[in-house]
Amino acid sequence: MGKKEPDINAMLACPRPFEPSSHITMAHGGGGLVMHRLIEDVFMKAFDNPLLGQRHDAASLSIKGVHLAFTTDSYVVQPLIFPGGDIGSLAVHGTVNDLAMAGARPLYLSAGFILEEGLSLDLLRKIVNSMRCAADASKVALVTGDTKVVNHRNGDGLFINTAGIGVIEHDRVIGPGSVCPGDAILINGDLGRHGIAIMAVREGLEFETTIESDSAPVAAAVLDLLGQGIDVHCLRDLTRGGLASTINEIAESSGCGALIRESAVPVRDDVAGACEVLGFDPLYVANEGRFMAYVAEQDANRAMEILSRHATDTQPALIGHVTDTASKRVILESRIGAMRILDMLSGEQLPRIC
Repeated sequence: MGKKEPDINAMLACPRPFEPSSHITMAHGGGGLVMHRLIEDVFMKAFDNPLLGQRHDAASLSIKGVHLAFTTDSYVVQPLIFPGGDIGSLAVHGTVNDLAMAGARPLYLSAGFILEEGLSLDLLRKIVNSMRCAADASKVALVTGDTKVVNHRNGDGLFINTAGIGVIEHDRVIGPGSVCPGDAILINGDLGRHGIAIMAVREGLEFETTIESDSAPVAAAVLDLLGQGIDVHCLRDLTRGGLASTINEIAESSGCGALIRESAVPVRDDVAGACEVLGFDPLYVANEGRFMAYVAEQDANRAMEILSRHATDTQPALIGHVTDTASKRVILESRIGAMRILDMLSGEQLPRIC
């Protein structure tokens, strides 16, 4: 934490690719710069209001004195079943995790099922049962839903849309606006497994070990941090665009930069090897059970202890800290001590991973 900040004015960033397309491309769903521009230029311009302007994983709102979090998401992952999960469990985990990132206790879900003509009923039952088990484990109830059927070859088997409601049981403001220079940046486990698990099955790749998705609910860990009085300033799950895109998004919104130590970022050897073979950077690969927490520096060690209590096959890590650089740059200190700018992807590495 006491290291001298790098002179970012002496660093040069590679230019971002120009985006000439006037139509939607797969990159618009990849979690990178293209997707963020789509959201700002189309959706925010049309629907902007103070609640939407929070730009959080879940909107924070009050109804008759009750503080709630409200979120929605859609799932179009292929294949429908993958090592470590399926589209049903993923839909539950992703929704409850978005609520948790607002510091809420998840309570209720809705689900809309877009079914393609020809989908096997046995497969649908398997996915729905998996979804129920995930909801039970996450302590949420699915209380309303809808079904639609589309023609063969128009739906890719199954799409799921969800909405979630949770209750916020504290008065803290958790979001980029609360980030402060010196904040410790923690993650709750190793990176890259979900994206690589999807890619391996989709492309028929075989590695020495089966890489399973990290898809899992994280609300219990978040609620424990809050319940133990940890001064949590910001939370964000590391889904599309991975760690690198997420931390850049927070830097842009908060006005503060960040310094990340590559040697502190946990990536399993098999995932690192797969990324090397495929030409991917694990810092940009999607996760579905990982989140980043910005906490006051004095609470970092205690927060690590709490996250360790909720770890199963991985351990949390303190990967860096917030800087006060006016340029809002995210700097990565490499394993050999060199400094480079860690930028947001323009498009995507892996499509259709959630």
